[in-house]
Amino acid sequence: MRKLIEYMAQGLVEHPEAVQVREGRSDRYFAAYHLTVAPEDFGKVIGRQGRVAKAMRSILRAAGSRQGKNIALEIHEQSTTQ
Repeated sequence: MRKLIEYMAQGLVEHPEAVQVREGRSDRYFAAYHLTVAPEDFGKVIGRQGRVAKAMRSILRAAGSRQGKNIALEIHEQSTTQ
């Protein structure tokens, strides 16, 4: 599932090297993932009125149903402080 999220996100952004996916809470029936992208790519991943994010979540819901899991995706922008 992690590879699928990376693949979708890297296809949308200007800085694919900044895409990071980490797994959050997970159990037998649920898995949460956190997607982090560069600040200038955040809008591209969210889309107008959240349409791109909604589409990504729909794809993940379909992929998760094949495994019998509910999948949650949170999208964050990379912090600029280093």
